[in-house]
Amino acid sequence: MIQVIAGNKGSGKTKRLIDIANDALKSEHGLVVFVDDDKRYMYDLRHEIRFVDAGEYQGVRGATTDVFLGFLSGMLAVNYDITLVCVDAFLKLIKSTPIEETEGFFSRLNSLGEHSNVRFVLNVSCDIDALPAFIKQYVI
Repeated sequence: MIQVIAGNKGSGKTKRLIDIANDALKSEHGLVVFVDDDKRYMYDLRHEIRFVDAGEYQGVRGATTDVFLGFLSGMLAVNYDITLVCVDAFLKLIKSTPIEETEGFFSRLNSLGEHSNVRFVLNVSCDIDALPAFIKQYVI
């Protein structure tokens, strides 16, 4: 399952994503992972949440959607207990791929989530009206 938090810069998307991650600890029976492009929000999350600075892994920040999907798949392959993955700064993490060309990524991510029983919440810095239709279906 995929959910997308969309909006322009400064609209409170990251705060909402952090709240979703922190609140998930009350209801999730597995591990919660928060992926970001740097460490600036690491201390806003509860200590039980696994924080991943994707910028620390060579080739992940600014990668293609294929590389980023492989990164997420690798996390799930190593740890079957993950039930929620929150991704902040999604467009920075896939900087080399225009958002209009991410339909295949969203399809494969949705399949990965269903297969692994994981929910993905992505923060997309883009006006909701400017999102492609294949992403709008995931907006919460």
